[in-house]
Amino acid sequence: MNFVSEKAKIGNNVQIGMFTIVEEDVIIGDNVIIEHHCVIKKNVIIGANTRVKNYVELRENTTVGESCTIDSRVSSSGNCKIGNNVTLRYDTIIARGVEIGDNTYVCPRVMTNNLNTSHAQIGGAKIGANCFIGTNAVLQHGITLGDNVTIGSMAFVNKDCEANATYIGIPATKKQK
Repeated sequence: MNFVSEKAKIGNNVQIGMFTIVEEDVIIGDNVIIEHHCVIKKNVIIGANTRVKNYVELRENTTVGESCTIDSRVSSSGNCKIGNNVTLRYDTIIARGVEIGDNTYVCPRVMTNNLNTSHAQIGGAKIGANCFIGTNAVLQHGITLGDNVTIGSMAFVNKDCEANATYIGIPATKKQK
């Protein structure tokens, strides 16, 4: 049993699994697979050839590019932009306002944040293209990662990271070559 709004625009050769909700004004490209128990909220766009695994929630105004893999139990808080050929591994949380560049790989259980300590929405991280974010990394609000950045597993990133560099530790610091 599914609920797919009559106001959703569904491309060709799309598969939608059991117990999945697709709300109004959703646009799903061709050859998309959405597995079971997913919630796709209003105004979400999912690009062609993307796979959305089980128990995923994509909230309002999230855009997912083409040829992406959204693994099980990934959640977006809305107003997110995910580029083309991005992989989001299981249990990752994409906070409101996060932007992820093309060809980026996000390992399991990565957490992003968009609130400061006063609970004001600062905006989510801006992640460049061709980045690699290690397992259990935390990306704080309002930071920018340049292109080709590697973030080590369990790193706590609370400052901008320059392009073509590796950052590790708590707080994350640039790894010297």
